Amino acid sequence: MGSAGKVAVVTGAFFLVTEVAAIGGLVLYGPVLESTGYVVGPGADSRVFLGALFELVLAIAAIGTGVTLFPVIRRQNEGAALGYVCGRLLEAAVIVVGIVSVLSVVTLRRDFAASSGADAAATVTAGKTLVAIHDWTFLFGPNFILGANSLVLAYLMYRSRLVPRFIAVLGLVGVR
Repeated sequence: MGSAGKVAVVTGAFFLVTEVAAIGGLVLYGPVLESTGYVVGPGADSRVFLGALFELVLAIAAIGTGVTLFPVIRRQNEGAALGYVCGRLLEAAVIVVGIVSVLSVVTLRRDFAASSGADAAATVTAGKTLVAIHDWTFLFGPNFILGANSLVLAYLMYRSRLVPRFIAVLGLVGVR
């Protein structure tokens, strides 16, 4: 297998890891994201920590896709290729903000359980706020930024002819 084939395999593996990690993280975050009473009740903290690990792997794999593709796509348009890498870095940073907000809910739940005179209503409001931050990072990172990155990548793939034209056009048309 040549150099281009190795890059293709590694990049494909990173893309697969991003999909598996994104789905796994979202499923594991379920108790925090779906229950407003999570912060004042018993929690599935281990599950949430595992979800955070999945999301961290997602962020690393997102960066990996940009870094591994850069040498190939910069031949078409170096500025667009650099924009793609920076977009993937921005997406990863937004994902990490979401991770921190969810982990903060777990910390808030543990602090509430450890204190005897804590205000449940205020704690629930703080928990809802942290979940709202996660929700906005989910909308902004994997939806908006990923859409812009996909548009740049589809354009570069169209220009380079590294993939069949219909696939690149499908990517250009399919971007949200």
